[in-house]
Amino acid sequence: MNILKGKIEKLTVSGSLTLIGIEVNNIGMSAIVIDTSEAAPYLKLGNTITVVFKETEVIIGKGNTDNISLRNKFKGIIDILECKELLSKLTINTSVGKISSIITTNAVNQLNLKVGSEVTAMIKTNEIMLSE
Repeated sequence: MNILKGKIEKLTVSGSLTLIGIEVNNIGMSAIVIDTSEAAPYLKLGNTITVVFKETEVIIGKGNTDNISLRNKFKGIIDILECKELLSKLTINTSVGKISSIITTNAVNQLNLKVGSEVTAMIKTNEIMLSE
């Protein structure tokens, strides 16, 4: 699991959904939850929250990722690369902290990833979980 600390900067409510703007190490992130501040008191501007997302939900890109619909994109350098037969685990040093990703070893080979490679770690807004 990837766990980061952040602060709620913006709340946009539509029905029972809330789009949350989060600041993590001065970098913007977004998450969407099926909740509102009325039902979930931790959803208040300025509150510190924990941002959680699975390693299997982190997409890895190499090169230009500007024209991708994902908002949560963090450039970084691969610090650790553990390759097994089918799956590989990458630990990436980014501006929001260390992010781990599990992708197929075939993808590692196709992207020619190595320790020291510059990559972009990307997480869909709906794959991020929040807690107090």
